[in-house]
Amino acid sequence: TFSTLKTTTPQACTPSLAPLGKYADPSRYLQPHPNNNITPHIASLVGRDLHLRPSHPIGIIRSKIQEYFASLSTSSTADGTTYKIFDAEDPIVTTQQCFDDLRIPPDHPGRAPSDTYYITDTKLLRTHTSAHQSQHLRSGVDAFLCCGDVYRRDEIDATHYPAFHQMEGVKLMSTEAMIGANGLNEEEWLQSPECQLIEADLKATLEGLMDHLFGPTKKRWNEDFFPFTQPSFELEIYHNDEWMEVLGCGVIHEQVLYLSNRSDRRGWAFGLGLERLAMILFKIPDIRLFWTEDERFHRQFKEGKIVEFQPYSKFPPVFKDIAFWTSDKHTTSDNFVENDFFDIVRSTAGDLVERIELIDSFTHPKTGRSSRCYRISYRSMDRNLTNEEIDGLQFKVRDETSTLGCELR
Repeated sequence: TFSTLKTTTPQACTPSLAPLGKYADPSRYLQPHPNNNITPHIASLVGRDLHLRPSHPIGIIRSKIQEYFASLSTSSTADGTTYKIFDAEDPIVTTQQCFDDLRIPPDHPGRAPSDTYYITDTKLLRTHTSAHQSQHLRSGVDAFLCCGDVYRRDEIDATHYPAFHQMEGVKLMSTEAMIGANGLNEEEWLQSPECQLIEADLKATLEGLMDHLFGPTKKRWNEDFFPFTQPSFELEIYHNDEWMEVLGCGVIHEQVLYLSNRSDRRGWAFGLGLERLAMILFKIPDIRLFWTEDERFHRQFKEGKIVEFQPYSKFPPVFKDIAFWTSDKHTTSDNFVENDFFDIVRSTAGDLVERIELIDSFTHPKTGRSSRCYRISYRSMDRNLTNEEIDGLQFKVRDETSTLGCELR
């Protein structure tokens, strides 16, 4: 994007105290399909609607982005574009929506069960808000912002979480402005004044967004690649004495428009992660904090205001190591998928897991078997953890790891 494990619901998960959204129904996601790889922990996150809470950092960033795009229609350089808002889309999408309509090929790693949460072979939890692009274009909308929660199987550390939030933006140019592009082949299109016009409009719009969020700041553009845009770019800003990537974007690929029944139009699209921006703007050090219901976190934030987060506690971590052969002793066949292991730990210990780090790996010279050793850092954001409590979780992790075909060491 532009960014079959079944265990009991982990007691370590913090229950949601805020009102839940209409999609907060775990039974929708924990369907008895042989290729369903959604865990109870993940199912419990759907429908929390953090982006719709006006005083939540994610909701504040969403609101400020929407506020900026609304202001464009009344600015002195306005071109009459009004962006329609979509922020309550169903997180269940099809492989057609999420991948095929966006030219993401069948062998792309992002489609693999190791990266994506599948409900059935053809239904999944969206991995990006771009999954709604084709449906909104088909419906005749020419400009829109689409915001929502997205889900990916990923590593575990302070900046990665299996659920996060994105904002997708799309704008189609007027047919009058693009009339010179009619009949051009791909090479001619990429060199045309019309393509350059879209690129310039896209970059000016997103540079204005960064100034709206961060104040006047230095920016730089890098060429990138996405299957659904051509040309494609990433935008970096200079903030806190370093360059940081903030979003990906590009001119919508002709085939994507064709697949959306809009081959008569041209335009641009961008996507950004709200957590990334919120962590920078509010100086929030751990992505898990966005999901806490601790009042010491929430009472720091007010609708429309960006303030620096004040840490209210820093409890010590508890470290536990786990080592295992990635295949059993009867075979050297290795089908180990690291994200399967991460899901087991997250499903067992919930948000008590702060980080998982690979600290050693080797291949036995005689047997050819591979070994891995991971260090799991457990830390609560709200209280001290005891060794006894974490030992209990670690034993469960060890038991569940054996179900992956691994042999514990």
